[in-house]
Amino acid sequence: MFTYILRRLLIMIPTLIGVTLVTFIIINLAPGSPIEQKIQQMKFGGMGKESSAAGNASGANKSSGVSEEVIMALKKQYGFDKPIHVRYWIWLKNISRLDFGESFTYEEPVLNVITSKFPVSLQFGIISLILSYVICITLGVVKAVKHNSTFDFITSFILIALYSIPGFMLAILLIVYFAGGSFFSWFPIGELYSDNYYDLSFWAKILDRIHHFILPLICYMIGSFTVLTMLMKNSLLDEIKKDYIRTARAKGVSEKAVYLKHALRNALIPIVTGIGGFLAVFFAGSLLLESIFQLDGIGLLSFKSILSRDYNVIMGLLFIESVLLLIGNLLSDMAYILVDPRINFE
Repeated sequence: MFTYILRRLLIMIPTLIGVTLVTFIIINLAPGSPIEQKIQQMKFGGMGKESSAAGNASGANKSSGVSEEVIMALKKQYGFDKPIHVRYWIWLKNISRLDFGESFTYEEPVLNVITSKFPVSLQFGIISLILSYVICITLGVVKAVKHNSTFDFITSFILIALYSIPGFMLAILLIVYFAGGSFFSWFPIGELYSDNYYDLSFWAKILDRIHHFILPLICYMIGSFTVLTMLMKNSLLDEIKKDYIRTARAKGVSEKAVYLKHALRNALIPIVTGIGGFLAVFFAGSLLLESIFQLDGIGLLSFKSILSRDYNVIMGLLFIESVLLLIGNLLSDMAYILVDPRINFE
């Protein structure tokens, strides 16, 4: 097992280099670099501190355009005076020291920018993951036990109906009906807590958080909820048709023990595939949901960074998400062994 883990960790290095290299080339070849956007700001009188200083030094006239000296000063300041392969090598060396550079837009270290948006996506990602797996596994088992019953048909109809509704559309409907849109004002939107949050007692803070989390959390979970539930149910139904289950029943094992002790463990193997994604949910973000609920999270940061060509933030987000995804895949393989010791990756 140790050899397999070591081999997987070593494979991660060229994988990360390949992913970051391709992305670095694509975003640098895309039109509309940060330099061009700075120049546009200067032309329209929105020149930043650095550009203003460079412009004054070169005697550039904003009304007549931007001088070549100012453009060269900007390129040197942001490192665009070097060939693309040199810039990538510099970025790679900095990443080895966990230096993600400085954001062109926010003018502060990239890690500070990411961590400032991190709490929103982290909280929703972890809570939705835990609730999805706890509820879906339980509901899937109950549906399998009560297969073809009234309960099974009703819950299947509800799950399919929910699955057919896009998360962002559900978000709009929930706001219109329950968040002061046109009918009720039961739930707040925007932020993760009330203005007087820090003046509340411990339990009041928890209730306040839950109050703010309910609507966005429903929309975050709706996409995977139906899939996980039906996957759990079908996986368990497949297991109880196998010979070892018939043998257990023939020996007089109770139905409860057949499902929960013998079949459930093997039925969990397909579910375990997604367990490794729990690291990726730390950076889970939904642009549409964050925009609709006015939450400043990773999804919105990614979108704004792409629009503003904030290369360092884009590469920082990509690198961290890639590392988490690769580690998550490794943990998924290890979870297979915990669920089914017969599996051996050596």
